[in-house]
Amino acid sequence: MLEISNLNVSRGEAQILWDVSIQVTEGEKVAVLGSNGAGKSTLLLSIMGVLPPSSGEIRFDGTPLSGRKAYQIIRTGLALVPEGRRVYGDMTVWENLEIGAYPKRGRKDLDQTRGHVVTLFPILTERKHQRAGTLSGGEQQMLAIGRALMSRPRLLLIDELSLGLAPLITKEIFKVLDSLAQETTILLVEQNVEQALKHSGRAYILENGRITRSGASEELVADRDVKRAYLGM
Repeated sequence: MLEISNLNVSRGEAQILWDVSIQVTEGEKVAVLGSNGAGKSTLLLSIMGVLPPSSGEIRFDGTPLSGRKAYQIIRTGLALVPEGRRVYGDMTVWENLEIGAYPKRGRKDLDQTRGHVVTLFPILTERKHQRAGTLSGGEQQMLAIGRALMSRPRLLLIDELSLGLAPLITKEIFKVLDSLAQETTILLVEQNVEQALKHSGRAYILENGRITRSGASEELVADRDVKRAYLGM
């Protein structure tokens, strides 16, 4: 489904990603793990066409994404939940969800899709006329995920789901992702290694812009070096 081969990406004169290769097959939930500054967000922005690679290739269903604009990539069936939520603060919850349905595949069944989103996050119905900027951090994260789902993506990219959230809210949202994985392929970028490994099937570890480990999540949980470096064990 998603194939990334030998990806190199720079910001200005600084190279951030070095020969990164990742594969995500349909129906999987894959995590990319690493500390702050490892290059995780850069990876997702490159997939979405925001940061063009200096070399390497990104393919979705066999079609190259390099050179396409973000709105064109969204139309192919990808959607991004950005780091820090980035909801439209002056717009209502309902208006934020409608904006997420911009692609044709989302507009076609807008009401049905919104109904599905609010079954996942019922609090959004209670807040539907409230300005998004007045929501709590957890509610904004739910809205950001819901907004991305409104485009009916085949592959959902999530950048730092747990950032700034209380542990109980983080666990609640991860449980929703478990149910979502039955219908949408997920690529999750996350600093919370423990939760990400618990709620994914495979994972890659990104350190200083390079993939240093990959494998089944349950195997990485048991890896001595991973335990020491990321789980404090």
